[in-house]
Amino acid sequence: MMIQLLVGSSVSVINIIIHALATVAAISIARWTALKDARRPRLFLMGIMVATVLVLMLAHTIEVVVWSLSYAVVGAAPEGSDLLYFAFVNYTTLGYGDVIPVKEWRLVGPMAAMNGILMFGWSTAVLFEVLLKTIEHLGPNALHRSFSAGDRS
Repeated sequence: MMIQLLVGSSVSVINIIIHALATVAAISIARWTALKDARRPRLFLMGIMVATVLVLMLAHTIEVVVWSLSYAVVGAAPEGSDLLYFAFVNYTTLGYGDVIPVKEWRLVGPMAAMNGILMFGWSTAVLFEVLLKTIEHLGPNALHRSFSAGDRS
């Protein structure tokens, strides 16, 4: 059981590092774009949010790949299993149950799920903060003014 916890914890730490890098990238993109003149605040806000989501989705995908690679290294899934699918099902807590870990590695699935829940919560916090900071940058009435002025972007 200790080796399972060690492997699961190690993969989780790697994913935390990946997510920290993605968070820094997403915030850097948001800050860089905030230096731009936002003549079309709605379009500006949408662009920042889409860019942030794409960076975070890329991070989650890389994190799932890290889990699938760890499953391959330790032999956690039954022979012939689609490891990427297995990792996605665990990480997203979807839990179809059509692929289950081999008995010696049954803790890695729940550890991946725990890691995924934490990373999705972290992403939600990042998205909310980027949204708030972008609206703050635009000014409290920027979105309202642009709509009133006929700007439909």
